[in-house]
Amino acid sequence: MQLVDDVVAGKDEIAQWRRTLHADPELLFDVHNTAAFVTEKLKSFGCDEVVTGIGRTGVVGIIHGRPGGNGPAIGLRADMDALPIEETTGLAWASRTPGKMHACGHDGHTAMLLGAARHLAATRNFTGSVAVIFQPAEEGGGGGREMVNDGMMERFGITKVFGMHNLPGLPVGQFAIRKGPIMAATDIFDIKITGRGGHAAMPYQTIDPIVASSAIVSSLQSIASRNANPLESVVVSVTKFNGGSAYNIIPETVDLAGTVRTLSPAMRDLAEQKITEIATSIATAHGAKAEINYDRNYPVTFNHADETDFAADVAATLAGEEGVERNQPPTMGGEDFSFMLEARPGAFIFMGNGDTANLHHPAYDFNDEAIPVGVSYWVKLAERALAA
Repeated sequence: MQLVDDVVAGKDEIAQWRRTLHADPELLFDVHNTAAFVTEKLKSFGCDEVVTGIGRTGVVGIIHGRPGGNGPAIGLRADMDALPIEETTGLAWASRTPGKMHACGHDGHTAMLLGAARHLAATRNFTGSVAVIFQPAEEGGGGGREMVNDGMMERFGITKVFGMHNLPGLPVGQFAIRKGPIMAATDIFDIKITGRGGHAAMPYQTIDPIVASSAIVSSLQSIASRNANPLESVVVSVTKFNGGSAYNIIPETVDLAGTVRTLSPAMRDLAEQKITEIATSIATAHGAKAEINYDRNYPVTFNHADETDFAADVAATLAGEEGVERNQPPTMGGEDFSFMLEARPGAFIFMGNGDTANLHHPAYDFNDEAIPVGVSYWVKLAERALAA
């Protein structure tokens, strides 16, 4: 691999940053210790500007290029938050906070972008400016949306934005990307079915919301199998079914909830429409009532064509063309970098984490051997994007 020499030399120090962050995981917007760690490092690197409180607890560092070299600003983004999972790795740097852990590698993402910021601030081998973006609340809080809504793009003159995520199962040193949708929209829904409760020995005197809800759960699966074009992608999963409190009582209500994953606006619209129609009509057929709340959460993570080619070309300078999959199948997982890609053109790329436990697993740990690869990618991308 054609990695940046001083990045390789600094790998152990960056890994120590990563392990420090791993031991102190924080959730959603409550990333105050992590943001303080990032802020201190960026200031020590000599960033021209370090701004905190963007999107509530986000941090942005601005690094200007060579003196007299005017040019655009590009954004490089890392996420900072952890997950509400109990860690089982037993590592020396394992989480010190019960019920919280970095099970998605955001500690590695943050450390790698810090490593890139240090190199870029020291060398300034580019024109224009680099904005290193450290985002809170990727894991369900929409921190990317909050940073965009806070005017980040306009405030720092960001014209393009790039993101990166580790991928277990992909060998260290390899990359994967695709044009268009690379990760799914992640909508959520709640359905409340109200019937008439009563004694379980006399169901004819009741309107049983459990029976109605069961029929709804089964029928929702027909959205993918009978309503969607089989060449399109849609996943409807009911993940909560709550009702009843005793063996001999038919309850008054049942609460259902779940998630919808789609890769196109048309499928997103269809799923919302059909969930509403199915729940309402089946409830009515059983004599019950349905209340549906459908929340459009993260949009599709959509890679722009030119920026995708550019990102893949940069990755190929490190890994060789054989180390870059340019037509990676999309995943139905979600990512709130999607909000930044809606605001500015850019691309989101996967980098290999090797043979590790999967993301969001209690035995997961970011692979420190991937650090020089990710840092070198950020450095090369910034220098090529802002070449004189």
